[in-house]
Amino acid sequence: MTGPLVVAIAYLLGSVPTGLWLVRWVRGLDVREHGSGNIGTANVYRVAGPWLGAAVLAADVLKGLLPVMAAQTLGLGPAWAVAAGVASIAGHNWSAFLRFQGGKGVATSFGVLVALSPTAAAVAAAVWVLAVGLTRYASVGSVLALLSVPATMALLREPTPHLAFGLAAAALGVFRHRANLRRLREGTELRITDRPRGPTGPSGL
Repeated sequence: MTGPLVVAIAYLLGSVPTGLWLVRWVRGLDVREHGSGNIGTANVYRVAGPWLGAAVLAADVLKGLLPVMAAQTLGLGPAWAVAAGVASIAGHNWSAFLRFQGGKGVATSFGVLVALSPTAAAVAAAVWVLAVGLTRYASVGSVLALLSVPATMALLREPTPHLAFGLAAAALGVFRHRANLRRLREGTELRITDRPRGPTGPSGL
């Protein structure tokens, strides 16, 4: 299997809107019409409960993990592995099944990171847990976790393609959370434990 084919498959896998489809199938709801309007783990947890939230988290992590592992197993090299990871995140964020709309790619980015640098992934997970535990805002945890990635990778002296991924993931994550950051400034951002209500912003996570 060639590098371009792995990247194309990664994009299609990343495009699968697991949160939207699972909540619609199990609960008969469009998760985009409830809570924050996001299709990712935090809003699925808020709208449909912890079991569906955990299922969406696992599925979205696998969307990033599997293509990178495939590229590594095929011996395509770190650049193609990173390209596959970026493609899976792009699919999640700009899904071919949702008219090129989508989420924020946090869980999918984490899956990519697990394959590229387990240590950096562990640090990012710890940052997320600590930040969310202190603030109850999933968006704060996500942004801080993503920002920790390039710093950790630099300290670990990861290969250049890995470090490039860390920088790109952090920049893209902050960009995709710009509406959340605005709502944080305005005091209208939903905490992860808030009860669902009408959507406050575009789909994401």
